[in-house]
Amino acid sequence: MTRMLRAGVFAVATATAAGESTGMAANPIRRVVSMLQLMQDKVAAEGKKEAELFHRFMCYCTTGAKDLEASIAAAETRIEQATAELKAAEAEREQLEKDLGGAAASREEAKAALAEATAIREKEAAVYAKESSEHKTNVAALEKAIAAIEKGATGFLQTTAATKLRQLTI
Repeated sequence: MTRMLRAGVFAVATATAAGESTGMAANPIRRVVSMLQLMQDKVAAEGKKEAELFHRFMCYCTTGAKDLEASIAAAETRIEQATAELKAAEAEREQLEKDLGGAAASREEAKAALAEATAIREKEAAVYAKESSEHKTNVAALEKAIAAIEKGATGFLQTTAATKLRQLTI
């Protein structure tokens, strides 16, 4: 039945087209047929357009889902890495704070030891200065005594008693 209808519409369209080409005024059937043909062309174009859009959508769904899954997996990996890095950084910070505290304590101990060593060295320097002045005084006195003995060589050491004393000591 639809075949007959199509054939009839085709026949009317052909007759109308022939009538219009001869310059006749457009009759209402011809206008309806033209309108139906335009609608048919529009529907076919919309169908092709929708088929193309559907194809794009399906392509997006299949590839988009895979891309989204890959993106989620990469983000989860980065989250795990960032969490591990954060924990490592926190541990390092804690260790550095402990080291800083230890270094501060060591610095204070070193300052105290330096102050103590400075005090000891100052005390030793005072003792050295005292002993050094005594030694210098003794050396000066010995030098004077040696010079005096060398000047007066004819004294006690030249006597026979000194010679006997020397023999006894040797």
